[in-house]
Amino acid sequence: MPQATSLFTDVESKVVGTSAVVIYSPSGKKRNRFPEGVVEIYASEADALAHADPEKSRHAALASGPSRSSEGFKLFYLVRWLD
Repeated sequence: MPQATSLFTDVESKVVGTSAVVIYSPSGKKRNRFPEGVVEIYASEADALAHADPEKSRHAALASGPSRSSEGFKLFYLVRWLD
């Protein structure tokens, strides 16, 4: 898998990485940031795609994070959708 670069930095964390994830998003693919509670991290894009289920609002993606927001939440930022 080609290595994607992180888009955001977090002053509280030494490293914010980019990972293959599945995001639970009932509103579809309209948002660009997601709270950590709706994001599952996987080892590879293939694993994320295998666990995705768009009919149940579970979409595979590459995301950067977690990064602490100004409101104090840990967020993941969308890099790109995989499905």
